Amino acid sequence: MEVMIIANIVELVTEAVAPAILEPFELIDIQYEKLGGDYVLSVLVDKPEGITVEDTAELTDIISPLLDTIQPDPFPAQYMLEVSSPGLERPLKTKEALEGAVGKYINVSLYKAIDKIKIFQGDLVSFDGETLTIDYLDKTRHKTVDIPYSSVAKARLAVKL
Repeated sequence: MEVMIIANIVELVTEAVAPAILEPFELIDIQYEKLGGDYVLSVLVDKPEGITVEDTAELTDIISPLLDTIQPDPFPAQYMLEVSSPGLERPLKTKEALEGAVGKYINVSLYKAIDKIKIFQGDLVSFDGETLTIDYLDKTRHKTVDIPYSSVAKARLAVKL
């Protein structure tokens, strides 16, 4: 499926459901993808103390009818709705999310390599809205890299192994 169609679906779904996801819940991300033979619309929601099974059931009851109100129907095929928590490797999609991740271990993929590296994984030392500073391990040595926010393709929390 075309990237354009997926981006459009994600945008329409975000517009429809974001206003209905109220505190203490926070809408983290919406993804639409084909898993196996099925299309899955994933709505990732979190709250400070974490999401329970009851929360996902309640949110599904709120979100599902809202999807039926989107006109014209943007979905090219039948899909499954999955409301879940972003888990340990939650995406960091906004500057605010990155500011909240300072001091945490993250994974960053870049549009353009820095020192021939396109993926950095390490501690986010600082983020001033324009530049991320990451402390990472290069073989056995700690190094620091400054990454312009504009060159970040994707960022997410990571699990240190």
